[in-house]
Amino acid sequence: MDKLIVRGGRKLKGTVRVDGSKNAALPILFASILADKGTSVIRDVPELRDIRTTVDLLEILGAKVKWDKSANTISINAENLTSHEAPYELVSQMRASFMVLGPLLARLGKAKVSLPGGCSLGQRPVDLHIKGFRMLGASIDENAGYIIAECDRLSGGTFCFDRPSHTGTENIMMGAVTATGTTTIINAALDPEVVDLAEFLNNMGAAISGAGTPTMIIKGVKELRAVDHTVMPDRLVAGTYLCACATAGGSITLDNCRPQDLGMVIQKLQESGASTEMKNGGMSITCDKRMGPFDITTFPYPGFPTDLQPNFTAVAAVADGVSRIRETVFEDRFAAAMELKRMGANVTISSNEATIEGVERLQGTSVMASDIRAGAGLVTAALAADNETQIRRIYHVDTGYHKIEEKLSSLGADIQRVPD
Repeated sequence: MDKLIVRGGRKLKGTVRVDGSKNAALPILFASILADKGTSVIRDVPELRDIRTTVDLLEILGAKVKWDKSANTISINAENLTSHEAPYELVSQMRASFMVLGPLLARLGKAKVSLPGGCSLGQRPVDLHIKGFRMLGASIDENAGYIIAECDRLSGGTFCFDRPSHTGTENIMMGAVTATGTTTIINAALDPEVVDLAEFLNNMGAAISGAGTPTMIIKGVKELRAVDHTVMPDRLVAGTYLCACATAGGSITLDNCRPQDLGMVIQKLQESGASTEMKNGGMSITCDKRMGPFDITTFPYPGFPTDLQPNFTAVAAVADGVSRIRETVFEDRFAAAMELKRMGANVTISSNEATIEGVERLQGTSVMASDIRAGAGLVTAALAADNETQIRRIYHVDTGYHKIEEKLSSLGADIQRVPD
């Protein structure tokens, strides 16, 4: 097990490339098994632990997978699937594995998928997924921690989410693409990753309209074909680098970045004093003075992303003034704030709201990442801390950031990975 050692106080400068999006790549990799002929090629796939778990699961199902890490490319041939079971040993490692349910039902008419594990962020039930597939005609039972689903062929219908669900929308969409008739998803998630998956499926031959809007319409087709697809840039990784510059100061440029996916994030950084410039295929940010305070409320896209809330809590911890953050998505998302207090941050938590009175400098100490985004927030904070900060349990960070220490080092940060 490794840890990160960060010595703060260095301004960031230079250019860094944003990797392909993990949250877009995972459902796309699962959707590849919908093609019963040919080999799909998925490009700009980040080299992450969650991707490794997904590859392992696809291979257990019988798909032939080739992962060229040097080219960030994964090729999948699913002509001869041999299993419909996603075992606990893999699904327990990553909640997103539950999204294999839709593709398995659509392709094989049956699926046995373990109830998911992954980061602990409060209640994130899969009941919306199950209700959706029952609406599509699947019979679903739960037995010994597994969801067991069967159908002759899924049938189109109308399903309304009680609240927008990112993975729920993607799962139902993947199941519905080969269903008989037309499926309408109401109150669908609007996230760019959902749109990227829809574009992948449409290239395969699906007939999906309305992706990126609250109402998605899917006309079932008989079969899908293998395709070549490049994954969208990771907006959460991009947002992390922007926040790193906001705490450390300096000026950096992000390549392979889509600013249109970061509208609320960029707006809040601008309100706090950052200067930004949009460029072809990327953007730059300059933070030449201490950031000012801000108020944010997390909300499903296009609202402020909950996954970047810990990073903004770190920015607020060293901002000049009092910031307020309201968390409406995950009840346990303030775990990073508790560790920031160990570093001298002036944070008060009341229910789902945090009030942060910024201090001029944080103090390095030993902290622990409780999940992927909390870990990224601690890295962001450590860049603005005196002395040395040791960040433990960084395997959480590794599930969403490929060699974050190398990327930040290339920008001038003093950060290294060492055995813990």
